[in-house]
Amino acid sequence: MTKETILITGASGQIGTVLTEELRKRYGSDAILQTDIRLPEERQGHFEVLDVLDAGQLTRLIRKYHVRQVYHLAAILSAKGEKNPKWAWEINMAGLFNILEAAREFGIRVFFPSSIAVFGGMTPRVNTPQYAVLQPETVYGISKVAGENWCQYFYQKYGVDVRSVRYPGIISYQSMPGGGTTDYAVEIYHNAVKGEPYTCFLEANTRLPMMYMPDAIRATLELMEAPAASVKIRSSYNLAGMSFTPAEVAAEIKKHIPGFQATYEADFRQNIAASWPESIDDGSAREDWGWQPEYGLEEMTADMLAHLKEYYQVALM
Repeated sequence: MTKETILITGASGQIGTVLTEELRKRYGSDAILQTDIRLPEERQGHFEVLDVLDAGQLTRLIRKYHVRQVYHLAAILSAKGEKNPKWAWEINMAGLFNILEAAREFGIRVFFPSSIAVFGGMTPRVNTPQYAVLQPETVYGISKVAGENWCQYFYQKYGVDVRSVRYPGIISYQSMPGGGTTDYAVEIYHNAVKGEPYTCFLEANTRLPMMYMPDAIRATLELMEAPAASVKIRSSYNLAGMSFTPAEVAAEIKKHIPGFQATYEADFRQNIAASWPESIDDGSAREDWGWQPEYGLEEMTADMLAHLKEYYQVALM
């Protein structure tokens, strides 16, 4: 291939699945290279198996496909990471370092997804500022703080054009989440459409920042397509969409499905959620590159239920 290519690691994950489709629409299928640790059952376009710990394979793919941008989505998320911290640290940190080293060598633009997991109990929980105390309480959050610092270092030391946002919880109908503390906000919609009750692993009034997938994808692409001079923060930008509790989601769903029932049995993820903010101040992203969310809880719920109704081919009663 001679055409310049965009490489996505973790392309089979919750965000990667949707991001791949949007990038195809914008740049054409031939310009997108999906990679993941294993081949998916169904795939379209260019797909290569890539273990992000294998720097040699990464380099070979960059050369083979003339890669000019990387969206580095491969990571072990918060809940899974707590079950095997050493494994999560190795995947999250060594994988990112391999990407940054390759970006330095080949002059590649990099997107690195950080997370609200970088915050901790010492962080203001309401309207968490861009520059706040970062004392995370999970290995996932620790790896994201370290990743932000490495991104800034590679920008300042080597001029690597690396860009990042701190995602809140991401909600989508296109794909299931992969082991995070905010997974309930996807699972609850699936149960509702299937006519099943839902038992939430967080307490009813646990308020967390969330974002609908269309907003998350749009924010990602707007940042990556912004002029370099507009990207003034090279660690990671705060990003906000909406904030709500499990009880508020259930109440909104019941407006569409009156018979839906939710109960609450908190597990170890409650302690993780308790260390995260309730709401985020993303003023820097709005000022620097014009970020503006489009979806609130009401709009998102209507859209989620409509798409999942079509997916499950059931009638909402």
